[in-house]
Amino acid sequence: MTVLASTLNTADPEYRAHRDAMLAKLAALDAEHAKALAGGGDTYVERHRGRGKLLARERIELLLDPDTPFLELSPLAAWGSEYTVGAALVTGIGVVEGVECLITANDPTVRGGASNPWSLRKALRANDIALANRLPVISLVESGGADLPSQKEIFIPGGAIFRDLTRLSAAGIPTVAVVFGNSTAGGAYVPGMSDHVIMVKERAKVFLGGPPLVKMATGEESDDESLGGAEMHARVSGLADHFAVDEPDALHQARRVVARLNHRKAYPDPGPAAPPEYDEDELLGIVPGDLKAPFDPREVIARIVDASDFDEFKPLYGTSLTTGWAALHGYPVGILANARGVLFSEESQKAAQFIQLANQRDIPLLFLHNTTGYMVGREYEQGGIIKHGAMMINAVSNSRVPHLSVLMGASYGAGHYGMCGRAYDPRFLFAWPSAKSAVMGPQQLAGVLSIVARQSAAAKGRPYDDEADAALRAMVEQQIESESLPVFLSGRLYDDGVIDPRDTRTVLGLCLSAVHTAPYEGARGGFGVFRM
Repeated sequence: MTVLASTLNTADPEYRAHRDAMLAKLAALDAEHAKALAGGGDTYVERHRGRGKLLARERIELLLDPDTPFLELSPLAAWGSEYTVGAALVTGIGVVEGVECLITANDPTVRGGASNPWSLRKALRANDIALANRLPVISLVESGGADLPSQKEIFIPGGAIFRDLTRLSAAGIPTVAVVFGNSTAGGAYVPGMSDHVIMVKERAKVFLGGPPLVKMATGEESDDESLGGAEMHARVSGLADHFAVDEPDALHQARRVVARLNHRKAYPDPGPAAPPEYDEDELLGIVPGDLKAPFDPREVIARIVDASDFDEFKPLYGTSLTTGWAALHGYPVGILANARGVLFSEESQKAAQFIQLANQRDIPLLFLHNTTGYMVGREYEQGGIIKHGAMMINAVSNSRVPHLSVLMGASYGAGHYGMCGRAYDPRFLFAWPSAKSAVMGPQQLAGVLSIVARQSAAAKGRPYDDEADAALRAMVEQQIESESLPVFLSGRLYDDGVIDPRDTRTVLGLCLSAVHTAPYEGARGGFGVFRM
């Protein structure tokens, strides 16, 4: 084995300062996650409980196999918007009867579980994950359909939810709907388009139009139960495949449905793996509070890979990018990790070759971000940084092995693309609380705007207001800083969650396990033209 040697000194004041800064960010993150956990607030939670109903996460807990983890996805969706943090929907991956499943659960304490624009984006992201990784989908349904005041942002794109359910089914990926309450209007098509449907007695209400709408449209008098109750759908319409007497019974029946799916992983579980040689708690003090300061990504790698065993590829070439081979929870991975932020031509060419090798060997890739982007300047432009950066982005774009990305520090400019940012469809992308991502750093962006404004004034023969310039720069820096933060980006679903660095190995292990449910094969030369 090639065990990474660590030079991290946990007694160093600098390490302690980094650790304290990270813990402060984690405390702030916990406060934001608490907002999602609170749902619609105490009043609506108590009202829901008063009706004898379980909360969304309680339903998930009863559904899952005992003592197994649940990897919640996009918990901060809608952060910074007018909607409740979490977007009235819980999504994630968990194990049901030994089968890894993608689970979604409406939160009926938030406007009755009605879907808003961020709920829709979150649900579509969950469907993408299920399809890419061939994960059975279990929908725990209690929703009044679209949040009508925001219908203009939901109706047109919202049809993709139903499209996805049919595509999952067509691909042989099972879909299960468990209906606990309202599933009305367009929401009725969730059970309508699922392979298996379970409805709760005297609680489930599934209809395209409720009694008031039916009265207005046809003049017909009706009631909820005869129009769309669980017993009617079980006995008359046939929409319900299983009739549950209460919520625990419905979840038990859902588990039995999954047990009979005969759904198998494409690859066997690799079994127990040796833990890293170093304490995961030490990950808290590696990333500096000031992202301009470099850090050695090998210190991170040593604390997440099996036995801290890492075989580095081209260690003496393109040293601003660390590349190499390891295993994580028994799964082989190729790792690309930014060492000193800037990507030069050498790093770009090294990355392209490494990605091609991973595709030849069918090895998933893990990208650990801390980059300010590709190097600029006359020397580097003349040296071909554009074509070499394009080579790296070409390789990432056309790679067919699964990609996982973790934003540890900076992830700016085209470097974010080259390191497989969200637009390049990594199977999963997570961020640490220390991460920042934008076109460029706040100071650089504000400075560029200032230079352009100054040059424009000079070209027009006008005096330049330095005091106004300073105020503008301060305003722009503040705006870009706030828009670069992980909670802002996570709120817009540009990642799958902001995680505690100490959980990185566990989160990546769960993701790799999910990834290996679906077969994959690397590209064998199917890349675009590499400019030489």
